[in-house]
Amino acid sequence: MGGRRAADALEGFTRQMKKLPASMRTSLTYDRGTELTCYAELMQGLNIDVWFADPHAPWQRGSNENTNGLLRQFLPKGADLSTVSQEYLNHIALLMNTRPRQTLGWKTPSEAMEEEIAALKSCVALES
Repeated sequence: MGGRRAADALEGFTRQMKKLPASMRTSLTYDRGTELTCYAELMQGLNIDVWFADPHAPWQRGSNENTNGLLRQFLPKGADLSTVSQEYLNHIALLMNTRPRQTLGWKTPSEAMEEEIAALKSCVALES
């Protein structure tokens, strides 16, 4: 992988993480895939810490592994994403983000994120 794929991953992570308030993007835990060989640039560009899980230790990224399992309901492992439309990927994201999760007290990820952002804004308003 590496090379162009690493540059694409860097651009994608940066674009998506910049959508979050800075206080919600303090770190990223990643596996040891070659697509994140540009991690130093990500750390510097977003002022975040990047942590790497130990090899063969999926429990260190439990939420990620669970999400991968849910994603497999739509896309089999090893699926060629270049053949999948952006519209379908957006549909999958919508379904996954509006699906209640036990780990979130049966809230959806969208609801939990909205609550976190509202709480953060409330704290910032109180500090001002």
